[in-house]
Amino acid sequence: MVAIELIADAIPPVHTSDPIQKVYDRMVEFRVRHLPIVNEDQFLGLIADDDMATESDLQTQVGALALSLVNPYVREDQHVYDVIRLFYERKLTVVPVLDAKQNYLGLITINDITEYFAKITSVAQPGGIIVLEINNKNNSLAHMAQIVESDNAQILSSYVQTFPDSTRMEVTLKVNKQDISTIIATFLRYEYDIKATFNNTDNNDNAKDRYDSLMNYLNL
Repeated sequence: MVAIELIADAIPPVHTSDPIQKVYDRMVEFRVRHLPIVNEDQFLGLIADDDMATESDLQTQVGALALSLVNPYVREDQHVYDVIRLFYERKLTVVPVLDAKQNYLGLITINDITEYFAKITSVAQPGGIIVLEINNKNNSLAHMAQIVESDNAQILSSYVQTFPDSTRMEVTLKVNKQDISTIIATFLRYEYDIKATFNNTDNNDNAKDRYDSLMNYLNL
């Protein structure tokens, strides 16, 4: 997925002629701490709430303020991982998306990224979670998938966490089966180190309800 596919249309940009009060009101309305400044289609920068904190006159126009953030945007064809990296490195609540001519196309909110991550990790799907600790030289997802599929199950999602100054890593697998005891036994037979497992065989499992509640909260 690329950046343009994640654009949210609900939050309009601000303009250089807008007073600070208007910017504050819009930030409160949409629960963000950053907003893009756009004149016509030209992206001029990203204003943060901190940029307005020292200005006592709330009628001061946005164009009169110095902006603390430099080049906080992504191109329309950049991968979603680049978007996530910018959110993380700059501690942003929105990321502007531009075309090749620096024209403003829209923005991506932190809520959009949260929802995207929830979807790709299959958090709303019932199943079990297995956390393996392995040597980074033995990171064969194909072999892990083979073990899972030997029990008529499938991997819904997976991700890897590495650690500084270590040759060990964690691999987290979400599988589409709640009773993962047989899968665990097979991993142990192949001498995998199982760091943790999570599963719920209760018929009253409310994982999807919790996911739906999270999405509703983020969209408030």
